[in-house]
Amino acid sequence: MAVTSQRRISLLAAVGIGVGSMIGAGVFSDMWVDVLGAGDWYVVAILVAAAVALANALSTAQLAAKYPVAGGAYAYGRAELSPLAGHIAGAAFVVGKTLSVAVGATVLGSYVLPGHAAVVGTAAVALAWALNSRGITRTAFGATVIAVVVVVALAALVVTALSADPTVAWVPSEAPLMAAEASTATSGPPFLVAVAATFFAFAGYARIATLGEEVRDPARTIPRAVVIALAIVVAVYLAIAFALHKFFALPHFPGNEVEWPVQPNFARAPLEALADAVGMPVWIITVAAALSVGGAMLAVMAGAGRTAMAMAREGDLPRALADQGASGAPWRAEAVVAVAAIVLVWTEGTSLVLVSAASVLTYYAVANIAAVRQRRAGRTAGLRVPVAVSIAGLAASAILAVVALQGAGRAWWPTVLLVVAVLGWPLAVALVRRRGERA
Repeated sequence: MAVTSQRRISLLAAVGIGVGSMIGAGVFSDMWVDVLGAGDWYVVAILVAAAVALANALSTAQLAAKYPVAGGAYAYGRAELSPLAGHIAGAAFVVGKTLSVAVGATVLGSYVLPGHAAVVGTAAVALAWALNSRGITRTAFGATVIAVVVVVALAALVVTALSADPTVAWVPSEAPLMAAEASTATSGPPFLVAVAATFFAFAGYARIATLGEEVRDPARTIPRAVVIALAIVVAVYLAIAFALHKFFALPHFPGNEVEWPVQPNFARAPLEALADAVGMPVWIITVAAALSVGGAMLAVMAGAGRTAMAMAREGDLPRALADQGASGAPWRAEAVVAVAAIVLVWTEGTSLVLVSAASVLTYYAVANIAAVRQRRAGRTAGLRVPVAVSIAGLAASAILAVVALQGAGRAWWPTVLLVVAVLGWPLAVALVRRRGERA
């Protein structure tokens, strides 16, 4: 396959793109309730999630080096495994990223206008679609700038929190609230639920793996960029987790008793709650959340739309969704994603973070299988990932997908959604095609 694009992206720029892609809605979402629900194991949960992300990213990078095309694991699964495997990966990606758009919209609404998150979220999704349909999306430079601003704001929050004394500062005791949230909002093994929830916050790492045609010396630069970007984000997440644990998971202090429940929006806007507790201007975190989540919504919707477009071209979705407007953006496919995300914004009682994580983990399970097949067949191009790494990523993705779905809440619809959309739909299409070929 001929490569026509110029390799202009350096290691530093690739790292910036990776950090900017990972630090989005996840860090501002209610995943911290599940993370702190792991108790003293919350640090290990973050590290395990990072290790799973690293294994998946390396497998994806190996595949992307050989197949630098739109569609990600949808294309990789079709090329290395079968059309059915590719269809399952594509369906999982579109469903997972649609849920991610809904998560981002809900988080944005919770930070910008508490109490009216769904209304703000609906407007945010509509605006993201309008911008994307005109070809206006995040550039690599814009993503890097946003990442720097957000990391600086989060660093300021962490430094302020770690230097404050929770026994002196006004800190309403949140320990009972945290325990109640963790026990009623989710079910399943707390540690594994925490790992699955944290994985959601690393989900943008695969963006680096798609730079095969643009980055200098991809065989060396991509793995290094993945590791460095993950290390930066892990450090940020660990610092935030430690600060939240210090203020919201400590024993009740004498003289600081308050009526329960307090700060009922903690799960909706945890970092604003932390900023308020330590005396930092809340508007700084609100602005950081708006920049980070807004930019992430543009990128995620664009990714889901382009995968849906690739599937429409192959006939796995209605071919009308492959239509591109004057801007070149798959506006129809993104419109479907936007409508579905708006519906999800108005759902309650289920952790959309965990449902999205379950779907995306299914996508990476297919990618890891494809990477193993590619490696053993000797079809790699430049980057070669040890088979053991891909197998570890496959096993972890499969286990965490089940745990995430189990922990998503008491509602039945998340399981039905994933089974029907991610497995039932591709199997039905494959069956219809097989019957058509026999006829």
